[in-house]
Amino acid sequence: MTAVASHGLMGIGDVLAALRPEFPDVTISKIRFLESEGLVSPQRTSSGYRKFSHADVERLRYVLACQRDQYLPLKVIRDHLEAIDRGLEPPSSGSGEGPRVPRALVSADGLPSSDTFRPSASDVRLSRKELLESSGLDDALLGQLEGYGLISKRGSHYDGDALSVASTVAEMAAFGIEPRHLRTFKVAADREVGLVEQVVTPLLRQRDPDSQQRAEDTIRQLSALSVRLHASLVKAGLASELRR
Repeated sequence: MTAVASHGLMGIGDVLAALRPEFPDVTISKIRFLESEGLVSPQRTSSGYRKFSHADVERLRYVLACQRDQYLPLKVIRDHLEAIDRGLEPPSSGSGEGPRVPRALVSADGLPSSDTFRPSASDVRLSRKELLESSGLDDALLGQLEGYGLISKRGSHYDGDALSVASTVAEMAAFGIEPRHLRTFKVAADREVGLVEQVVTPLLRQRDPDSQQRAEDTIRQLSALSVRLHASLVKAGLASELRR
């Protein structure tokens, strides 16, 4: 596409050319209308020209597909996009259900992963009600976890890490383990965080992208190793108790 800027932004004509093979009836007026409805928000140059990112184009593709294939009204599509923006899966058409936590995140068992296709826990934003429904916790137990610092909000929402903690605690509660029993886990986790910070801080002080990427990779790898070591030590300790 000849008019695509070096930084990856596209003019509205290029967006039209990208969408037309799949949506022959789309027009520039249609794209402008969807923008006016708040379904896409392209950047503007100083002279007022629209500049669309590849994410904007995918967003438009999703909207047009929903209209063509499912005949969804814009209000419903807007709700779908809001769910996607919060890292959730939009509800199935006609199901009457709300947005869902991605299956890949639910099946991750809270373990760090290098899988680039797995949704990032930090990208997920859940309301209190969604966290309770997804984890199986009741409101009182969640309040206790927050009181002990085991779960906290990120801004006005809970993220995927909060869901992982909540789901794990809900399962442990079946064995009579209460939030007050878990404070030692929080203390141990904070110490592990401090240890990892010592390793990655020199990288974080370097502002170049390569150093930042190495820091992220190091955090991911050390997180996975910490979980493995912790699980191994607990398993070995319990095995010793059983052998007595």
